[in-house]
Amino acid sequence: MERSDHLHGITVACLDMAGTTVVDDGSVLTAFEAAMVAAGIAPGTPGFSTADEIVRATMGQSKIEVFRRILGAEERAQLANRAFESAYAESVRAGLVTPLPGAVETITALRAAGIRVCLATGFSPGTRDALLDALGWRPLIDLALSPADAGRGRPWPDLPLTALLRLGGGAVTELLVAGDTPSDVESGLRAGAGMVAGVTTGASDADELAAAGAPYVLDSVTGLLHLLGVGGAAQR
Repeated sequence: MERSDHLHGITVACLDMAGTTVVDDGSVLTAFEAAMVAAGIAPGTPGFSTADEIVRATMGQSKIEVFRRILGAEERAQLANRAFESAYAESVRAGLVTPLPGAVETITALRAAGIRVCLATGFSPGTRDALLDALGWRPLIDLALSPADAGRGRPWPDLPLTALLRLGGGAVTELLVAGDTPSDVESGLRAGAGMVAGVTTGASDADELAAAGAPYVLDSVTGLLHLLGVGGAAQR
């Protein structure tokens, strides 16, 4: 389909998954708790409290990198990462991870308008693919990326820039980045994206996203359609 003149030159959209297009419902934090227990850090201990603070402050970032920061030793970090993936996979199988309202319609409308869509995440490729399969989203998108596919995770610019390159975008001004954490926002800004939006359906509120420098703060990913002039039902 021909691209609309109202799309501000955007040709590629790089959207976060958990908290942005997918309901998290606490599954990520539950999986992190399981990971900490597997690594020998029990709830209620000072070590767990410190780890919990780091986890909440690094939402959206590569999970294995977060575990390396918390645990130091690579063997313990890998053990924790495996426990995280197992616990999160169980949430997926239990049907606790579902599309956010309007996410499917938003992605569909963006693609119908000629914008190629990448879903980016801090999950490993295996966890990401299990989630995509459970949702039946593979035909819905053009690309899915994890930090392992791009080099570095958020807050670095590698994920959105890799999406732009793999999906045949031109200048970075043609790139849209949206996510629910300061790390998502910082990643988009570092990439020089033409449009960067924070959404308040996940880990962070409007003030946190604005403080991270988000030029746009939206109540939902559906607000992207309003920003781009796609369709008439999106809400800011």
